[in-house]
Amino acid sequence: MLKNVAVLLLDEVHPFELGVLCEVFGLDRSEDGLPVHDFAVVSAEGPVLRTHAGFTISTPHGLDRLEEADLIAVPAGSHFMERTYPEEALDALRRAVERGARVLSVCSGAYVLGAAGLLDGRRCTTHWRHADELARRFPKACVEPDVLYVDAGPVITSAGTAAGIDAALHLVRQAHGPAVANAVARRMVVPPHRDGGQAQYIKRPLPRTRCDTVGGTLAWMESHLDQDMTVEQLADRSHMSPRTFARRFQQETGTTPYRWLLRQRVLLAQHLLETSDETMDTIAGRTGFGTAAALRHQFVRALGTTPNAYRRTFRGPVLIREVA
Repeated sequence: MLKNVAVLLLDEVHPFELGVLCEVFGLDRSEDGLPVHDFAVVSAEGPVLRTHAGFTISTPHGLDRLEEADLIAVPAGSHFMERTYPEEALDALRRAVERGARVLSVCSGAYVLGAAGLLDGRRCTTHWRHADELARRFPKACVEPDVLYVDAGPVITSAGTAAGIDAALHLVRQAHGPAVANAVARRMVVPPHRDGGQAQYIKRPLPRTRCDTVGGTLAWMESHLDQDMTVEQLADRSHMSPRTFARRFQQETGTTPYRWLLRQRVLLAQHLLETSDETMDTIAGRTGFGTAAALRHQFVRALGTTPNAYRRTFRGPVLIREVA
């Protein structure tokens, strides 16, 4: 169950990590048919808290609000490695775990969970810069510095900054299923899952800018990804010399024709893997890679994961008809 979510704030909280939790759990996306959480920001140190960015945050909710939460999240903050924490807040975290709630830390928020004794005997992580100190300060914890997040039963810890998104989406995926997690991720314009710390990419390409002279050729390339094409052919279509075309293309897209074409083909492969049951050979033909082996090679180079693994991430193993 994940219906009631509370974020525990301490003085000098980091706004980005707080914002991640508000974005994933606190935004009403009911118009998209997505679940809505009963969400609250809770202060452990008075109604007005400072952020490390120089502004303040106020909230009407005190520690009593934590007692009804299914999930309590603790974002990062300045000097969390050195400071002490209100015992009332640590007690509330311990009680939450005892009654079956889950707790999540983002980055240095792991130090708060450690101070509550919740990391003892558990695998955990934090930002790589703070991992050694976390292990030193809490020697009973099993710190893993190389992962994005660790789900150790009721205690979930995540690495620095954006890894909080990975952990939060992981919890959404567990509670509501992959379709909901994917939809939330796309609204946030982030990958729904990063496997092994290697980034996968968003579904759609970034919008083109400043494509004044090669825009028409780009459109033609997009609609003919299954065809072989050379710089000479593209230059001829654009009525330029190959050298001029390559220079203009770089200026207007920020990359070379080859890299742009490869990226579009990988994006099309992602789309087909997510939305169809076509075989790897068919997808390879439609995307211009030719063979399943070539598709796999370029896909792994671009995304750090295989086409089959990507399909499992976005569609679930029960929908896969082919094993390659």
